[in-house]
Amino acid sequence: MSIVEMKVPVIGESIAEVTLSQWLKENGDYVALDEPICEFESDKATLEFPAEAAGKLIYVAAEGDDLEIGALVAKIDTSVKAEKGATAPAPEKETPKEEATSSAPAPQKEASYASGTPSPAAAKILKENNIAAANVSGTGRDGRITKNDAVQAAANKPAPAPAAPAETKPPAPSVAFSRNETRKKMSRMRRTIATRLVQAKNETAMLTTFNEVDLKAVMEMRKKYQEKFVEKYGIKLGFMSLFAKACAKALIEMPDVNAFIDGNEVVYHDYADISIAISTENGLVVPPVHNVESLNFAEVEYKIKELAGKARSGKLTLEEMQGGTFTITNGGIFGSLNSTPIINRPQSAILGMHGIQNRPVAINGEVVIRPMMYLALSYDHRIIDGKTSVTFLVKVKELLEDPVKLLLDL
Repeated sequence: MSIVEMKVPVIGESIAEVTLSQWLKENGDYVALDEPICEFESDKATLEFPAEAAGKLIYVAAEGDDLEIGALVAKIDTSVKAEKGATAPAPEKETPKEEATSSAPAPQKEASYASGTPSPAAAKILKENNIAAANVSGTGRDGRITKNDAVQAAANKPAPAPAAPAETKPPAPSVAFSRNETRKKMSRMRRTIATRLVQAKNETAMLTTFNEVDLKAVMEMRKKYQEKFVEKYGIKLGFMSLFAKACAKALIEMPDVNAFIDGNEVVYHDYADISIAISTENGLVVPPVHNVESLNFAEVEYKIKELAGKARSGKLTLEEMQGGTFTITNGGIFGSLNSTPIINRPQSAILGMHGIQNRPVAINGEVVIRPMMYLALSYDHRIIDGKTSVTFLVKVKELLEDPVKLLLDL
């Protein structure tokens, strides 16, 4: 018997442990070389683990186990060979109908392996999105449908036609005076988020300052030029790119807000890599958009859309999760009117956007109704003074209330 041990590989410098989130092949299955056998959930992303040899898979770890780098995950018995015909057959030549019927039909699994069969991870995504494998073009080896093919198919899936209203069943009544409790293990991402939030609270002198911004000019600009913007760039002009560009300009002009503390030194940046908080099923991720100060509005929108799509489909790479000199989070999409966001370490500041409300405000001695948003800037008081934080927030406010200044770089 020849056994190959499958161990957790080195994933990244800062990652010392992963969680085996799910097996993609059954215990005892025959696996091919480089075929994904399981998925790991790290602090930052979900990764497939490919087989290092062909043979019979033998489980060692179980789903939900926390494994250190180098820990044994599984074994592969390479003395076990694939059943006859288990490998993808070469394209068959046309044969007479009589001959085809007289020969024994090949097992369906074997015949379709290389002709549009999804990988286990891809099959899971297709099933969740109710997409038939026959409708997806595979780009993998011999035309196999890869996980990326499935993700793209799910992203391009047309919106379903409105269904006829179904009969609504009343929710099951809760049991009076119930005392039931349930326990569920926290996901690795949720545990990491919890640890880092506590670290940010304990290891920084965090303070929050507030202001409000009148978005009338921004909304009028979007309404006036949205159609032409979409026609030229193929994407809508959203609020996030405007806020990101305003913050990037203010960050370059006020380097303390764009810096962070490293031991007894302060690290400054001459670029603005702005992390965008994206909500996923597993928790909040904050991948950065690099060099926002050098991108135009459409490029920022494209990048945010790309990162959001990857985040929600679990396709973000470790490289895409690293870096960032400042963070923007938008609680307004969930209905938040105000909050005190927590710094995304090692960064020194984070901007919280909130819901837009039509409120009465005094303009030139008159009370008018304007679309107003509260802004919150949480910052590390060890490096950013109160004056600097207020000045930064006022600068962002002014750029948004008069976006011409932003466009003319004033």
